[in-house]
Amino acid sequence: MTELQPRLEAALAAFDEANAADPNQIEADGIPWPKELLYARQMTRWLERFAPDASEPLQLAARCQHIRRWEIPRDSYPRDRVGYLKWRTELKQMHARIAGEILKESGYEADMIARVQSLLKKERLKSDPEAQTLEDVVCLVFLENWFADFSKQHEPDKVVDIVAKTWKKMSPAGHRAALALAEDLPGDARALVERALAVG
Repeated sequence: MTELQPRLEAALAAFDEANAADPNQIEADGIPWPKELLYARQMTRWLERFAPDASEPLQLAARCQHIRRWEIPRDSYPRDRVGYLKWRTELKQMHARIAGEILKESGYEADMIARVQSLLKKERLKSDPEAQTLEDVVCLVFLENWFADFSKQHEPDKVVDIVAKTWKKMSPAGHRAALALAEDLPGDARALVERALAVG
């Protein structure tokens, strides 16, 4: 990616400051991180790798994908499919609102703010190439950094179903990157991915 513009740099720093307040800590390479700050950095790293020519709105959307997510915990909604979907919908609205406030403070105009918010809401996933790229990056970050632990915390059939559904959301380029990552997963996690692809 090209050298950052001042307003882009300011917005990314503000996103990081917001996510640094996450009370949930997680360790990476022996260093404790606020969970959502770590996730945000992982999103940027994968975007740079997967789409090195990503536009400014896409760079911004990737960095604030989960901004202040801990403020709406999953347990605030019923542990069923309907509750999950309501939780996800409220999260998208919150992320878009907070991102919009930060972007405005960073000097962005209304149309750029609206574009970032549209990407965060994934309003046109199958018809918007940038929304698809963001979805691919989300999936790749999860697979590389979070899937192995996630797979240990849930029943195998549930994990297989989630992976199969996720696979359908990804592009061919995303599939290729994911298959390369799957080769480096621990044996049990890799086996679940293979089962999911066989089902799909």
